[in-house]
Amino acid sequence: MKSKYLLPIFSILIFLMGCSASYKELTTMETNKPKNFQEYLLSEYKNRATFEAEEMHDWNSAKLYSEKALKSLETDEIYPEEISYWKLPEESINEIRIAHDNLMRIYRDAKKIDPFNLARAISSLDCWSEQQEENWQTWDINSCKNDFLYSMHNIYEKISMQENKKESSDNKNNNLEKETKDEVTIVTKDENKELMQIIYFDFDQFNLTEVSKDKIKNFLDNYGGVINEYLVVGHTDTKGTNKYNLSLSIKRAEFVKKILINYGVKQNSIKILGKGEETLAVNTPDDTKQPANRRVEIKKLN
Repeated sequence: MKSKYLLPIFSILIFLMGCSASYKELTTMETNKPKNFQEYLLSEYKNRATFEAEEMHDWNSAKLYSEKALKSLETDEIYPEEISYWKLPEESINEIRIAHDNLMRIYRDAKKIDPFNLARAISSLDCWSEQQEENWQTWDINSCKNDFLYSMHNIYEKISMQENKKESSDNKNNNLEKETKDEVTIVTKDENKELMQIIYFDFDQFNLTEVSKDKIKNFLDNYGGVINEYLVVGHTDTKGTNKYNLSLSIKRAEFVKKILINYGVKQNSIKILGKGEETLAVNTPDDTKQPANRRVEIKKLN
């Protein structure tokens, strides 16, 4: 009878030893202020491992985060866990799958231009998935999800800015070929300083998360007093037909208009426009998914 119980107990002890070994190695490491992608990953996963071990006593999650933190010392090819790794509730699988797809589509660009938010997005998506798998700590699910969404929005903005700079540089070079350098004056999009808030959407969606609604509210809190008329312009990526994307872009603009009205903006002071895939933030071939192109721009008319 004793041997019947010894085997599972022994297995549990071996598992706990493995968990504590990776976590102990991580906690004994001295870490400086992170400066690159790998160091950001180390910091993000170390924080999550510490929380799971010290606060939640969840050694399985602490082991995962500890191992990913330690792996970041060896390579910068760190990704969120595949969807199949988690046992997710049916109602949350699609949302997390879309999130994973969005992240992987901007992974290479983000690593170059915004390594901090990429590291945060990767660890937050793992955290969101892990908490959703457990499916009982609603506050932790929302916290990890919101961390992910904020990071992704920041990355999309950086990608769009990078594309604008590239276009401005190309325009400047083209003009310099035609005229002497002393005679050329170029006004770039950055120099325009146009008052604008960009809100991003998931693929084929026109509804907004609470994170996006908060961004609209913050925009109004900061600039609503100097705006008399708003122009709300909807955009899509190039996946799908032109006709469908035009319709989707209008729905996105209409939805943002409703949010503005809910926050107290007068209906007759808002004009909406759907551009479909006509004006891309990031140039892509046709039939291409690009999260940074799925957006609504809220602009000041006067």
